Amino acid sequence: MGEAYIVAASRTAGGRRNGRLKDWHAADLAGKVLDDVIARAKADPALVDDVIMGCVSQAGEQSTNIARNAILCSSLPESVPGTSVDRQCGSSQQALHFAAQAVMSGAMDCVIAAGVEMMTRVPMGAAVRPAYEAGFGMPYGKAMQARYPNVMFSQFAGAEMVAKKYGLEKAALDAYGLESHKRAIKAVENGWFKNEILPIPVTLEDGTEALHEVDEGIRFDASLEAISSVKLLAEDGRLTAATSSQICDGASAVMVVNEAGLKALGATPLARIHHMTVVGGDPVIMLEAPIPGTKKALEKTGMSINDIDLFEVNEAFASVPVAWLQETGADPARLNVHGGAIALGHPLGASGTKLMTTLLSALQTHDKRWGLQTMCEGGGLANVTIIERL
Repeated sequence: MGEAYIVAASRTAGGRRNGRLKDWHAADLAGKVLDDVIARAKADPALVDDVIMGCVSQAGEQSTNIARNAILCSSLPESVPGTSVDRQCGSSQQALHFAAQAVMSGAMDCVIAAGVEMMTRVPMGAAVRPAYEAGFGMPYGKAMQARYPNVMFSQFAGAEMVAKKYGLEKAALDAYGLESHKRAIKAVENGWFKNEILPIPVTLEDGTEALHEVDEGIRFDASLEAISSVKLLAEDGRLTAATSSQICDGASAVMVVNEAGLKALGATPLARIHHMTVVGGDPVIMLEAPIPGTKKALEKTGMSINDIDLFEVNEAFASVPVAWLQETGADPARLNVHGGAIALGHPLGASGTKLMTTLLSALQTHDKRWGLQTMCEGGGLANVTIIERL
């Protein structure tokens, strides 16, 4: 089996709902990051064998194969194909896995894994609610409803279930939420995001032209007092909007090649993809699968949690990474060292390759070798990727 190398990675800065990126069509924004990874790799666009793009709400502007439409909004030639992936919040991490598998097998030499989600323009649930209201039903078949009777599948309910199952109190979740902002602020102040972010031209409310290059969700005035005072999501719950990921607009991309691709592009690898795992778990609690997923990945590689230098665990809700820390025994100082989705936002289908872009950058910034990324996903799923910085 061949190797898979990452030679370029790029992301936009996250845009808040109705924020700086609100006027960008998903295909246009995704096209920009495709162009950027081509430029970063100094690659001939015609050498790209495929584009695999994650997107969760594949409706409206994000429908009809967003990957192909993004290609046609980019400088890539018409000869480059593309396909779209939906593994819920892990969609573009799965796109990365598919890309790596393609080049490791030798079926392809150069694949771009990417993701996009414009949550302002195509809101979460846009592929479900309108169809239901039009009489086209829900995605859960009768057999599934019989298997899980009287269940309303909900990430919000799942996040609270995780908090209760693992004994996580509100005070600990609030403290974690504040730490996410503090780490993101430190990363901005030190310029640690600069090399990974593609500046995007935007028009501000006053008509001024500007470049969007700082994640818009960071609360530079965040305080524990302010976070602790936010209303609970559920009456008897422990989570609030301040300890949940922010609705976010954004796009990201990673170029993956094998040895033949390295030679054809004349590129220098940033990292080697060491291992890929995907697992399924309880679809009701839904969000705890990163825990068994991480354990499985470490067992299959013969590594221990202490062998990993940096972790990116998606902060869908604070209960997810806090439970993950508790169960894996990982060092909290190595987790989401530049902040996570609570501060930076969670653009659903774009988050997988967004987190990978940040993990690559953090490994380089802090001169570390091994990185692990994992995400909780709707349906009780989780992807895990281990990379080695080269």
